[in-house]
Parts: sequence; structure tokens; C-alpha cells
Amino acid sequence: MFFSGDASTRKRVDLGGRSSKESDRQVLLEQARLDRKRRLVLRQQTSAATKIQKCFRGTKDVKMARAEVREQFHATFGVHGEKADRNCFAPDSQFLRQLLFFFTANNNSDVSVLVEACRLLLQYVQHGGNILFLFAGSDYSLNHSLVDLRVKKLAFACLQAIFHNRNNWRDKLLMPPTCSYLPAVVLFETVACLTNPELPWNCNIIDYLLERKVFLLLRCIISTCVQDVKSPEFRSNASALEHVLTCLASHVGQQPCRCSIVDQKWSFSLQVLSIPFLWHHLPFLKEVFCAKGLGRYYIQQLANFLPNHASVFPGDIAQEYPGHACLLGNLLEVAGIVLSDANSNSHTAIDFLTVSTFLMEALPSLDPSPIPKPLDDEIIMDEEYKVVVSPDIQRQISSSIDSRLLQHLVNALFRDVTQTCHSEKSWLSSEEVEAIGAICTFLHVTFCTLPHELIMTLLAYRTELLPALWNYVKRCHENQRWPFYSKLTTHIPGDTPGWLLPLAVFCPLYKHMLKFVDTEEFYEQEKPVELKDIPSLVIIIKQALWQLLWTIHGHLSSSQKSIKNLSDDKKLSLELIKHKAGLAMSELLSQLQDWNNRRKFMSADDFHLQEARSETFVSQACLGNNRASEILNQAPFLVPFTSRVKIFTSELVASRQRSGAHSALTRLRVKIRRNRILEDAFNQLSTLSEDDLRGPIRISFVNEFGVEEAGIDGGGIFKDFMENIIQASFDVQYGLFKETPGHLLYPNPGSALVHEQHLQFFRFLGTLLGKAMYEGILVDIPFATFFLSKLKEKSNFLHDLPSLDPELYRHLLFLKHYKGDVSELELYFVVLNNEYGEQTEEELIPGGKDMRVTKDNVIAFIHLVANYRLNYQIRIQSLHFLRGFQQLIQKEWIEMFNEHEIQLLISGSLESMDVDDLRSNTHYTGYNHEHHVIEMFWEVLKSFSLEYQKKFLKFVTGCSRGPLLGFKYLEPKFCIQRAAPDDVAEEDLDRLPTSATCMNLLKLPPYRSIEQMRTKLIYAISADAGFDLS
Repeated sequence: MFFSGDASTRKRVDLGGRSSKESDRQVLLEQARLDRKRRLVLRQQTSAATKIQKCFRGTKDVKMARAEVREQFHATFGVHGEKADRNCFAPDSQFLRQLLFFFTANNNSDVSVLVEACRLLLQYVQHGGNILFLFAGSDYSLNHSLVDLRVKKLAFACLQAIFHNRNNWRDKLLMPPTCSYLPAVVLFETVACLTNPELPWNCNIIDYLLERKVFLLLRCIISTCVQDVKSPEFRSNASALEHVLTCLASHVGQQPCRCSIVDQKWSFSLQVLSIPFLWHHLPFLKEVFCAKGLGRYYIQQLANFLPNHASVFPGDIAQEYPGHACLLGNLLEVAGIVLSDANSNSHTAIDFLTVSTFLMEALPSLDPSPIPKPLDDEIIMDEEYKVVVSPDIQRQISSSIDSRLLQHLVNALFRDVTQTCHSEKSWLSSEEVEAIGAICTFLHVTFCTLPHELIMTLLAYRTELLPALWNYVKRCHENQRWPFYSKLTTHIPGDTPGWLLPLAVFCPLYKHMLKFVDTEEFYEQEKPVELKDIPSLVIIIKQALWQLLWTIHGHLSSSQKSIKNLSDDKKLSLELIKHKAGLAMSELLSQLQDWNNRRKFMSADDFHLQEARSETFVSQACLGNNRASEILNQAPFLVPFTSRVKIFTSELVASRQRSGAHSALTRLRVKIRRNRILEDAFNQLSTLSEDDLRGPIRISFVNEFGVEEAGIDGGGIFKDFMENIIQASFDVQYGLFKETPGHLLYPNPGSALVHEQHLQFFRFLGTLLGKAMYEGILVDIPFATFFLSKLKEKSNFLHDLPSLDPELYRHLLFLKHYKGDVSELELYFVVLNNEYGEQTEEELIPGGKDMRVTKDNVIAFIHLVANYRLNYQIRIQSLHFLRGFQQLIQKEWIEMFNEHEIQLLISGSLESMDVDDLRSNTHYTGYNHEHHVIEMFWEVLKSFSLEYQKKFLKFVTGCSRGPLLGFKYLEPKFCIQRAAPDDVAEEDLDRLPTSATCMNLLKLPPYRSIEQMRTKLIYAISADAGFDLS
């Protein structure tokens, strides 16, 4: 290379602005850090290697030492311990010291030696030997430390041997003590012998075993020996395993006890009581558990421990057998026996309710439809899926809540507060508040979890819970103080109204009972609430509903979003309690109103809220105010009937206006022969769409001569058509409907035998009735109440039966109150039908023809018969009728009314026509209200009978009944027009009055006398000339 002319080296420049010395420093620090880390890792590896070597050497040394001691033992006592005798258990003998040192549970030779030693021990005890003397000699106190150590190690070695060999001995683990030739039986019996509560070392041994998680070992052993989890074991004697469990479980609570406190996770309660169907496999343990007071102790233990430890349940058996569900099932099976003990009191009952509520809350809902479900298009994340519980566990839990458990639970719960419960003026004791709070919490969660129909029936008929709850609610209301159950504050806010949870349980229970009580029980025996107390109950419910639906902010609305949130809520969440309470209270209020309609025991106005009477409320509801709409949807009977009719009418008007644009272009004209009105109408109208049905339908009548009647249908002819066709189609002679003894109509169960197209006709008739209501046309059709309930998609119950079949109702009541042996009556779960001479037999339940009615199932039989007659027989006809009806009348509209009110919507009041109301809402053309002709007219109309007044109304309006809320709402207004010029001729006075029904117009000549007016009016309205006089 050649010299460039620059002898110096060009200096490197860091364009980042950093000094090279600084960069070298960072590299040096990073290198030092890495070196330290490498040295630390090397030290850790060296330390770990040292520990591993130490452990290995120690294990190897122990193994060698055990092998050496084992050889010495075999040389001294034989390979199988055959040289041993009873003196080998003495304190100075090397037998147990050596055996317990080298014993390894997975060594078959060691296990055989242990079994022989245990067999020798049992033989000594069975021949009357003193086990204390055998181990300790003449002075236990001198050698107690050594003896206790040997005994507890021996007991644990026996359990270890069984645990490690449990799979090989699977079929022998539940054998009784008499099978002493079996190794497992020998080892179990040895443990039972060593843990005898009368021995002085008992406490030390059990403490030693508990520290080594003995119940976890026993759980694994029991789970292995159970061949089929859900199949019960059938044995005549207690097993040796049950003896061990009895000794260990029975040690609790003994004084003095020196056992240390062990983690409850490994306790008998959580490890053994959570085994699926425990009592099915260990029935003799169940007897001991119930008889020795163990149930009370362990329930109390769980009540103190569980609420604060939610994730301690073992789940080692199967995913479909979660520990909390198995524990609940086992506790419920024995709770009835535990609570029936005279030593069980309200504290025991409250502890049981606390535990059961906690466990029930953790269960997924087993009720088919306890809360609204989310919409199909809503995405549910994986973590939202609930735990699946085996159907067998579900059945165990459901069937265990039987009449015995509920009776003893209620008796034990209120045993200590009976005196104060029946004193109406005294304030509630803390015990009573706690008892009511505990039972209400448990039942609310239970109703949200399990199918609750049977549970409610048992509570209503087999316990005194309802009177106790009512007494509590009434006293709180009278004292204007509602205490809050303090233990609920962990679930819901402490400022929650104290009445919420008690009413959330009392109302569904009372509502359920009202479905099944008969009229004598309710009105005469006054069960379960006296008639004089019902007004107070109505006031309580009204105030509570108003607070829930109007006052309390943040109340759950009926929006889809809220429904979705409900499905995710815990059962003791405030929103779900409010939702359930609101539904139950509104349904109970509706039922009480139904009972009041059957026989008055309070004023109908007392069911209405003063706040809902105002025109402001009605206008808010019509405008779609959320809170007002919520009250109408959930508790419509808080609103007076007339206000609801106004809201209903406004909905109809709005619907007709929405349909107006469509109907103006597609106005229908239909020709109907008067003598074939039903067939013609069915053929021409049954195929119309909903939009066409909502629009105007113009009718032209054809008389019997084939001539089209005069008159243009402006609405009046259609009204006449609706009245005539409904009268014809609902006539019992046509065969689609039948009459009750009270001449009320209901679908004919045998309609299929009369008409081949009976279901299509029922749908058409439903459409006709819906059209009449949609157009505001009142028709004189008296329906049976139990059929009107089908328009609300409701079921009927026993108390509805008298309107259909009074004789059957009397027979069922006789059966309900029968004092003798019901089974001697030779009744079965079947009913006989006799339709048009054809007799058939139908089963009320599957296999009913072979199921005899007994004392235990007679209530179910009675209500199944009532259900068959009132619901099942007419279900298909009612369903098709409803489909036609709902084409025009929406479900939420009709649900604002009860059955009595629906009949009023259909037919109006049965009382006489209010002529004065009609007169005050009449317009005049050619006359004035003081004209002498008008004075005569009103005098004549007032003198008419009700029949002629209805004929007159039909003559001028096309309908024999006036508007439901009075003639103020007649559209257009009734008008009387002068039908003659000012200079009246005789021929003008000979004319009959005529009408224009589309305009509600009466054309009245100026008759000169009252007699002339009466004669002409009667002739005109009675002529039945169709519209030829119009």
C-alpha cells in the first residue's frame, strides 16, 4: 500500500452522541450480571445435587436398614410371623418395633405379616383378653408413650395396607366381621378394636390418624369398593369398614378431647359425607349417624365452616357427581331423622338450613323453567355454562325433600318460638326473625333450583309453615317494622326492604295452595288465612307491588337485556328475588280477586291502588311509559277496570289506525246468505290474512229469496252480521260447543265426532270473537270461566270444576275428606269418557290403570281428575280457538283482565240498559232535547222491557249492547233525525221509524201521541226485516 499523506489514525465518532467509555461500561455491567446469574445457577444445581444425593443415600440407607431389620424379624418370628404369640405385643418385645419399622404397604410379604399379627390380636380379644394389658402390661401409665406410639402406627399401617391393596381387594372391602378369613376384614377390625372409645389412647390415635388425612384414605377405599355408584348395597350385617367409620366419626365432641384442630378440608364431613349415595352403600353407618347425635354435630360443623370456604369439595369421583351436590343429597336423606330427635331445636334447624342453602345455591337449576332464558342469538361464553349434575343425584335431592323432612324441619324450627308466634301484639323475638329468615332463604333458593310443585304442596298441606309466615307478615305490617335477616347481608344489600324475602316465599306458597283448596276450605274453614285478614293481606301486597314496580329505582324491567342478566344472576341476588316476588304477588292478588268474584268477602275497589286511579296514570300507560306498562303487564289488577278498558280501547284504536292505510286499498266485500251464514262466512273469511282481518269487511246480505238486501254497509250491516254469525256458530245445536248446567258455553270435547273440520272451525270462531272485540262489537255469548282462562293461556284447578260438573266436584270433595281407607274404594288413576254413546277409558298418568288410589296419593288423583276435565279434554279445541283469537287480539292486551272482566269485554254488562246515559249522549237534527216528540220518545223507550230496549239498540246501532264504558264512547254519537217536513202530512205519520246503523241514526217521524209512537217503534224493531227498513 502507498502512504496516504495522513500519519494519524482517524478517530471514530459515535453518531448517537454516546461516549465510547460509557458504552464499554454498560457492556461490563451486563457481563457482570450474567456472570452472577451463572454462578447462582451453578450453586443451585450443586445444592440440588447434594440434596438429591443426600435423599438417595438416606432412602438407600433406610431401605437397607429395613431389609436388615426385616431379615432379623423373619429369623426371630418367621417369614409370615408364624412364631409370634400374644406376648409379642408386650412393651419389651421387639415384634411390633421391628414390624412397624420395616413395614411397607406395597410389599405383599409385609402386608401378610401385618395381617397375621392383626389376626393374632383379634383372636386374643375375641377370647376375652384385655387389649390394654396386652400392649401395656400391668402398668399402662409407666409405658404409655411407647404404647401409644406403637398402637397409632399399627392402626395407620392397617389402613395404609388396605389403601394400597384396595383394587385387588375390591370385592371384599364391604364384607362383615364374620368373614375373618379375609385380610381386609382383619385389618379393618383391628383398626376398630384399637380405636375403641373406652381405651385410654383413643384420643391420641384418632388425632394421629386425622393428621395423616385418614378420611381421605377411607374416601378412596369406599369409592373403590362401590361397584356401581348409584346402586344400593343389600347386606344383612354391618361391614367391618362401617365399624371403622363409626369409631372414627363418633369420637367428635367427646370430653375431654386432646385432638388437635385439623383442616376441615380433610374432615369426615367433606371427605366421607360427599361420597355419592353414601347411605345406599353404608346403611348401618346411617343408623349410627342418626342415632348417636352425630348428625347434629356435623351439621353444626358444616354451618360454621362452609359459608366461608366455597372451594373445598372433592371432585375425584366423576364430573357429574360434584362434591357439593353429593353432600347435599346425603344430608337431605338423613335430615328428617336428625330433626325428629327431641334434642334437635331451632338452632339445629337453622344450621341445617344454612348448610342446605349454601349447597343448593351452588347447584345448577334443576327446574325446567325457573327463570327466563336468554334469546337464541345471544352468545353464551364457555365460563357461563353450569356444572352438569347426574340425573340420579337430582332425583336423590328432589325425592329427599319429602313430607317427613319438611314436617320435622318446621316443627324444630318453630319449637322454641311457638309462644311468641301466636301473640299478635308482641314484637318479634330475635329467634323468630332468624327462623323466618333462614327458612325463607332456603325455600327461595330451593324454588329456584328444584321442581317445586310437590314441595309447595307438602309445605301447604303437611306443615304449619303458611300460618307461621302469615303471622310474621301480619305482625310486621301492624307494627310497621320489617326486620332484616342479618345473614343475608353477604348476598344482598342491607338496605333491602325487610318484607321482600318473606313475601317472596309466602306469596308463591299461598298462591299454590289456592289452586287446590275447595270452596268449603276457603270460605267456611278459612284456610289458611281467615277471610277477615285477607283485606290486610291485599293492602300489604298492593303496597309492596307499587314499591317494586314504581317506587324502587333500578327495578328489573321486562326488556330482553334484563332477562338475559336474570339468567346469569345468583339465586340470592336482589334482582332475582324482586323478580320472583313481583310475579308471585301479582298472581296471588289475581287469585284472591277471582275468589272474591265467586263470593264477595271484600269490596272490589279494595284491590285497586289509589295511585293508579288517576287519569295521569292512564295517559302515561297509553303513551307507553315504562313503569306504567310494567304495572299493567305484571300487576294489572292494581288499576281499576274502567281505566284498563280505556287503555285497551286506545290500543285497539291505534291498531286500527295502523291498519287503515293497508285496508283502504284492499277493502273486502262479502256476500252472505242469511240462511247459510256460517258456511258462507267460513268459506270466504277463514282464509284471510291477519292484515285483511284487521281492515274493514263490507257485508251484503242475501235473503231467502236470493235477493240482495237493500242498504250500504257503512259498519251497521257488519255489526248485524257479527251478531248473527256468532249466535249461529256458538249455538250448541251446531255441535262445536256444549253448555254447563249453568248454561255457559265451552268447547265440546267430542267435536271431532260431529265435524270433520272441527279444528278449522274452532280457529275460525276464535277469529270471529277476536274480530268482534277488535271492532268494539259486544255480543251476547256467555262463556264458562274455565274456557275464558284459555284465552289467557291459564290452567284451571279443582275450584273451577263446579261450573262444569257439580256432581263430579261433590264426589271428589267426598273423596278428599274421606275418613276411611281410600284403597278399599277400588279406584284407579283412570277416567271414563262417554261421548255420543262411545265409552272410552283414559289413564291419568302412564300406568294409571294399574295404580290404585291410596291415602298417600288421593290428593294427586283428585287434581289429576280435575285437570283432565277442565284442561286436558278441551286442550286441542282451545288451542285452535286461541290461535284464531290472537290473530287480532294480542296476548298482552287480554292479560290485563281476569276471566270475569273478559266476559264483560265480550258481552258488556248484564244489567239493564242505561236510557238516561243514552239520552245525555244524543244529538238531534230537526228536533231539540226539549221537543215534545223527543220527550215522548224517551218516555216510551224507558217503559220498554230489557228485551225491547236491546232490540231497539240493535235496530239503531246494529248491536244489541252498548259500549262497555257507556254511550259516551259510542262512535259516532247516537242521533235522532226528524223524518218529515215542517208541514206534516198524515202519510208522514203513517211511516215507521227507520235507521242508518252505520251512522247510529234514528229517523223518527213526529208522532202525535205516546201510543202511536210505542206501536210504531215496537213494530219497526220487531219486524226482523233485515236492512229493508233502513
